[in-house]
Amino acid sequence: MRLRSIPQESWAGKTAALGTIPEITVGSGVSPRGTDEQRVEFSGGVVTVTDRSGSVFSVGFAALVREAYLNRISVSEYAHYRIPDLGFDKLTGKGKAFLYFTQGVAASEVELDRHTGEVKVRRVDILMDMGRPVNHALDMGQVMGGFVQGMGWVTTEHLVYDDNGKLLSHSPSTYKIPNVQDTPRVFNAELIFNHGNTVNVRGSKASGEPPLLLSLSVWTAVRDAIMSARNHSTTEKVQLVPLAIPATAERVLRGLSPESFAIWDTQEASGVH
Repeated sequence: MRLRSIPQESWAGKTAALGTIPEITVGSGVSPRGTDEQRVEFSGGVVTVTDRSGSVFSVGFAALVREAYLNRISVSEYAHYRIPDLGFDKLTGKGKAFLYFTQGVAASEVELDRHTGEVKVRRVDILMDMGRPVNHALDMGQVMGGFVQGMGWVTTEHLVYDDNGKLLSHSPSTYKIPNVQDTPRVFNAELIFNHGNTVNVRGSKASGEPPLLLSLSVWTAVRDAIMSARNHSTTEKVQLVPLAIPATAERVLRGLSPESFAIWDTQEASGVH
């Protein structure tokens, strides 16, 4: 307790000017972590410290916090716990990444409108390892809801800035998020029950963010659909179509008919508006 080495009448809160003792020197017999203290008790708004010699030091909690603040003494502490036996090989996909590590797979079927670039997700099948689900209905909602949220990320939620860096797509009128009509027409999801996670709380696994990443299957399906359409409309086989995320309607149209946008791309590159 660094404040114990200073008489209370000399504390910053009781002197003429606040913070007149900007630094408090810790004596050689006082450990920064307070390991010389035997007991610290918080009761009735009072902090009482009894050291190993039996000496008792008491101060009001509010006064203690105020003085610590005025003298720039941290009243917080933190630590890191290293979980044993963690390690993951990305090349082989084996190991223990972290306690709530989970895996899943998704297959998506999409339909593109050649004239508007609209994307409709016809079907999605998801298989997700949830360990031992604490609440099956809640976990299913997390998996399916996270996937739909991710659909917006990979298809419609486009951030647009002006030349001064101001965000223009900042409201529902300019920033398109998925709605009920955007959900897959056929939406199947199943959970793998895996009781091997004995260290986790009730053997559960993460169910929030991981399913969102499965929505990348929608983006890859859109790209495959663009390549399929291109290969059916030309004799020159298209191996790979560049497609940024999100795959907006404009980007889909650009992928389907890049020659139709060539004139605008040329004008934009030359500064003609």
